[in-house]
Amino acid sequence: MKLAEALAERAELVRRAEHLKVRILANARHQDGESPAENASELLAAHATTLDRLQVLIRRINRTNSAAMVRDGTVTDALASRDVPRMKHKAVTAAADAASGREHDHRYGPRQLRSELVYIAALPVSELRDTANDLAKQIRQVDLEIQRVSWEYDLIDE
Repeated sequence: MKLAEALAERAELVRRAEHLKVRILANARHQDGESPAENASELLAAHATTLDRLQVLIRRINRTNSAAMVRDGTVTDALASRDVPRMKHKAVTAAADAASGREHDHRYGPRQLRSELVYIAALPVSELRDTANDLAKQIRQVDLEIQRVSWEYDLIDE
């Protein structure tokens, strides 16, 4: 199995576990004299089996990410060099939105009267947008390299 296939299976197992959890909670109690739509004990067993498979898969993915080479390091290194710029991108974009008044426009609307308060940007919005675009490009490039490697490497066995 390729690393990319394992990542897709991991995502599916996470979705399945969450779906089972919702079904367990919906069927954990029922009125006296009625029966639940599904057997909560069977759902709990299926949930445990799903999580056991997920744990094995995550361990194998992590081992593979630590061994698979991309750029001048491992996939784990590339993930870190992608995740930090994502955090920076989110902060820079939020700062640009705040400085431009974008998040307030929907609540207060544009200034109607001369007596209303005037807000002035304390940050250079266009420079922040340029920085955000550069970060987004960097993130996309790293993502493409990670995806390429994910289809080249086989998943490491337990």
